[in-house]
Amino acid sequence: MFLLIEVVKLPSLPIDTAIRDNLVGSVVGLAIVIACRIGASRLVNRQITDPRQSYIWRKWIGYVCYGLYGFALSLLWLPNIQGLSTFLGLFTAGLAVVLRDPLVNLVGWLFILWRQPFRMGDRIQTGDHAGDVIDISVFQFTLMEIGNWVETDQSTGRIIHLPNGWVFRDAIANYSQGFKYIWHEIPVLITFESDWEKAKAILFTQVNNHAEHLSGSAEEHLRRAGHKYMISYSKLTPTVYTTVRESGILLTMRYLCEPRRRRGSEQVVWESVLREFAKNDDISLAYPTQRFYATSVDIASPLLPKHNSGPVSKE
Repeated sequence: MFLLIEVVKLPSLPIDTAIRDNLVGSVVGLAIVIACRIGASRLVNRQITDPRQSYIWRKWIGYVCYGLYGFALSLLWLPNIQGLSTFLGLFTAGLAVVLRDPLVNLVGWLFILWRQPFRMGDRIQTGDHAGDVIDISVFQFTLMEIGNWVETDQSTGRIIHLPNGWVFRDAIANYSQGFKYIWHEIPVLITFESDWEKAKAILFTQVNNHAEHLSGSAEEHLRRAGHKYMISYSKLTPTVYTTVRESGILLTMRYLCEPRRRRGSEQVVWESVLREFAKNDDISLAYPTQRFYATSVDIASPLLPKHNSGPVSKE
């Protein structure tokens, strides 16, 4: 009886030993990979001073180390798995059901690395969120938020973590990719009584003084972007458009600026315009007003108070 029990137990010993050896090898291998990654990251930090390049190198070191570790694990464990095709089928089906979102995020990460809809440092907007990309990991990317309650694309100080799967379901607006500059417009509303031609000449002079130098650089960026995208502009120099509104004449300055300098450039232009307008008494900024006209019938009516005929302006 005891002999039979020993005979039954003997075949299981080699299997247990193999699993134990594989577990030990997996743990030791993971420790070695972590140590190599930390050492390589420290070496990169000492050798590369540019924060952007240092970050990219550290990320790729992590991808390579853990990728090689995963490949080594597959070579270590797969020979001990019987019925490999059945196992892989059940495993894949289970992952598709239970880990749907993480898998979508993983595929999104591969898509970001391959197609590069955005890269580190780009300013993007997806859905209601906008900001500068400060991290791209396997399952999510991170933005330094801009806008929201802060005016004109300034930083809010918050960090937003978004799943990589968003690249498949939401539009992504990239401020930095392709054409380096964006078009910015500053509306200036003046009264109907103002000399609008003089005001337009002042605006044209000021916007050209502060934005004309960008046109040459923009043409070069546009030429390079044209090799990849169908981007075409017939005019890149600043201009001023004229429109009539209810409260006055609207003069809109339109010019190119860098995305991160939009607010600063607007401040410089506005201050120059205000100084020039202050020198001209025949130019006034407009604000919402209401105008009433009394006819002779209105004046003769006993229900209305007596007043002079003509337009009456009310702020």
